Amino acid sequence: MKPFPIAVVGAGSHVEEEALTYLDMPKDMSTFAPPTVADDADPAVRTAAYGVLERLLGAMQAWTFGDADAPRIDLLPLAPAVRSAINELLGEGEVSLIIDGAPRLRIQETVFAGIWRIVGTADDGVLQDAVCACALPAEVIERARQAGQRALAVEPPPEGVMNAPAVLTELIERAGQYRDGDEAHIVNLTLLPMSPADHAYLGAALGAGSVTVLSRGYGNCRVTSTGLANTWWVQYFNSVDTVILSTIEVTDVPDVVPAAADDFADSIERLAEWIETLRSWDAS
Repeated sequence: MKPFPIAVVGAGSHVEEEALTYLDMPKDMSTFAPPTVADDADPAVRTAAYGVLERLLGAMQAWTFGDADAPRIDLLPLAPAVRSAINELLGEGEVSLIIDGAPRLRIQETVFAGIWRIVGTADDGVLQDAVCACALPAEVIERARQAGQRALAVEPPPEGVMNAPAVLTELIERAGQYRDGDEAHIVNLTLLPMSPADHAYLGAALGAGSVTVLSRGYGNCRVTSTGLANTWWVQYFNSVDTVILSTIEVTDVPDVVPAAADDFADSIERLAEWIETLRSWDAS
C-alpha cells in the first residue's frame, strides 16, 4: 500500500502549551508470505495448477508493465478443483474489490502484488473467472466510469450545512474538466471544518458508484467510487476504526489502489521462486 497522498496535518510554527493528543495510527503492516498448500491435493490437479502459474509467469516476464494487453488467463474452462488449487497457490493479498452491476465482479489481489483473481457472477452462476497480471484490472476504471455522470442534479442544502456546497461545486467543476492522464485533484476533508451535516449532504449529493475497494496494507483504507464521474471517496482508518484521513479525489483511480511497477517486478521474482519451491516439494 502506498503512503498517504497528502499530509494529515500541515506544518506550522504555532507552539502548543499543553501536550498534544494524537489519534492512534495503524499498527499492522502486511508483509509478503507464501500461501499455504494442502498436503493431500490430487497430484494431477496440482500439476494442472502449476502449469497455469508457469504460463502466467512467462507472460509476465514477456510483458512491459503499463502496456496494453496485460497478461490474462481464462480459468472458466478449467475443472473447479484446478481453479480452487490456483486460488490456494496464489493466496489472498491486501486489496479486495467489489463491482456492482452485470455481472457482479469480485476482484482479489493475490499475495503477489499485481496478480489479480477476477470472478464475475450473476443469478445463474459464475460467468467469468480469470487471473490477470497488471497494475489494476481494466474492469475497475471502465465500470466506475459507466456508473458515473459528468454532472449532477444538486438539491439545495438543508439547515446546518456549511462548507459542503462549495466543496461539491469544486468537485463537479473538476470532474467535468478531467481527462485521462490529468493530475489528480484532491480535496482533503480532514483539514476542512466539516460538520456531520456537511458529510451527509456531500455523500447524498455525490451518490454511490459501482466500485468499492478495501486495502489492508497499513491499517485499513476504504475507497469508493461515487456517482460523479472519475470521483472517488478515500478514507483511511486506524486500528480502532477511527477515520484519520478522508479525501475526495478526481482521478481515474486513486493511487492507493493499483499495484506499483516495483511491486510487480518483485512479484515476478517471487512467483518464479514459489513455482520452483512447489516443483521441488513434489520431486522430494
